[in-house]
Amino acid sequence: MIEKVYKYSTSDDKAVEKLIMDENVNYIHMVFGKEEGLPEHYSNSNVYMNVIRGKLSIGLNDQEVHVYEKGTLLEIPYNTKMNVGNKDEDVLELVVVKAPAPQNYKK
Repeated sequence: MIEKVYKYSTSDDKAVEKLIMDENVNYIHMVFGKEEGLPEHYSNSNVYMNVIRGKLSIGLNDQEVHVYEKGTLLEIPYNTKMNVGNKDEDVLELVVVKAPAPQNYKK
C-alpha cells in the first residue's frame, strides 16, 4: 500500500489527536466541549486553524477574544500568544496544521 492512513475520533468527547507529527508538518485534530480548550501558549510555527464545527473563541496576543464559526480558516503567525477554547454550547471541532513543522521553523 502506497498511502498511509490516519484515523481520528468522530465523537463529541474532548480530544487532542496528534495525527501527523513529522519533519514536514504537524496535523492535529481537536474536539472541545463548552469551557474546554488549550492552555495559553505561544505558537511555535505558522499555525493554520480550520473550524470544522462549532465556534472557536480565540484571543491572540493582547487583543480581545474573537469568535469564528465553522467554515473559517485562520492563519496565525509564529510566536503569537494564543488562548484557544470553546465558550459556546455546541461542540467545537478543529484541525490545526503547523507548517513548517516546529523543529524546522526558521524565522
